[in-house]
Amino acid sequence: MLDLMRHGATGRPSYRGRLDDPLSELGWTQSCAATADGIWDEVVSSTLQRCSAFAEHFAAARSLPLRLDERLVEYDFGRWQGRRIEDIEREEPAAIARYRADPENHPPPGGEDFAAFGNRVGAALDAARGDGKRRVLVLTHGAVIRWVQCRLAGLPFGAMAETAIANASVHRVAWRRLG
Repeated sequence: MLDLMRHGATGRPSYRGRLDDPLSELGWTQSCAATADGIWDEVVSSTLQRCSAFAEHFAAARSLPLRLDERLVEYDFGRWQGRRIEDIEREEPAAIARYRADPENHPPPGGEDFAAFGNRVGAALDAARGDGKRRVLVLTHGAVIRWVQCRLAGLPFGAMAETAIANASVHRVAWRRLG
């Protein structure tokens, strides 16, 4: 089993993507509360600091092995990165509607290819799962967890837009290897 945890709040309400934002004070509080009672054997984390800083702190406090994996970074939102969602909805309503309905075929302008995104996330989770005998906490991002939930549920990836993933929420998944 893998426990996928979305990073805590950053205080920046936009598509952050690959921007390397730190956690806010609230984000640290949320992350500490979300992991307070959990039992894990290992921590694997995105390399972006909103995940990795807490992962390093948590793993050190619990004397757990930590592995940073750049394949767990957030989806690259292209030119939408760092822009407020409300601004994109106002300025590019057709483009964001197409993306939300069918992200595989309508990525954000300059955004990451969705098949490549899924392949890298799947490979990272395959590596994190290992032999499946260890309890692994995976610190990652909202789009990563949405992709996993849709894939495991057999839902089209357009369902990602309706999949709520709160900051510092933990999602236990029975990850099945790709291929």
